[in-house]
Amino acid sequence: MLFRSRPPSTWPTPSNRHGPPPTPANRPVRALGLDLGSKRVGVAVSDSDGRVATPVEVLQRTGDRKADHRAVSALVEEWEAAVVVVGIPYSLDGTLGPMGRSMAAEAADLAALLPIPVETYDERLTTVTAERSLREQDVRGPDRRRVVDMVAAAVMLQAWLDGRVMGGEIGRAHV
Repeated sequence: MLFRSRPPSTWPTPSNRHGPPPTPANRPVRALGLDLGSKRVGVAVSDSDGRVATPVEVLQRTGDRKADHRAVSALVEEWEAAVVVVGIPYSLDGTLGPMGRSMAAEAADLAALLPIPVETYDERLTTVTAERSLREQDVRGPDRRRVVDMVAAAVMLQAWLDGRVMGGEIGRAHV
């Protein structure tokens, strides 16, 4: 699933990019995908070849952003990730609403903390896709709510991985 990229005028320039340089699109890479929410953070990881995204867990927000970021940092170490991909919820018209701006700011905070590149990716409709997939698998209400965030993270991360294979910058920006 690929999404339309933001206009080039909104892409970060080298002068406003944070963290290490972005990962080359042609290099295999283990990526950690994050679906940031106000109550939970869905986490997915790719295989070491950077081909397949798998949902791994849901972190409950603690109310302490620094503690939440330390938990993400621990996952980066545990999975030996080379890049973190943060889903940004753009509006259907391509603009950033309040939640999108908040997630972009949090991605920048993570980029300042982590020793690896942090990239953002358009996550429009990933939760809808995740919900639909879970319903098709007959995952019921409470069980579905427990896993939907990590499945949405996997949907977003898979789209990012697929975009890398195609060599495109579709839907992605470097923080």
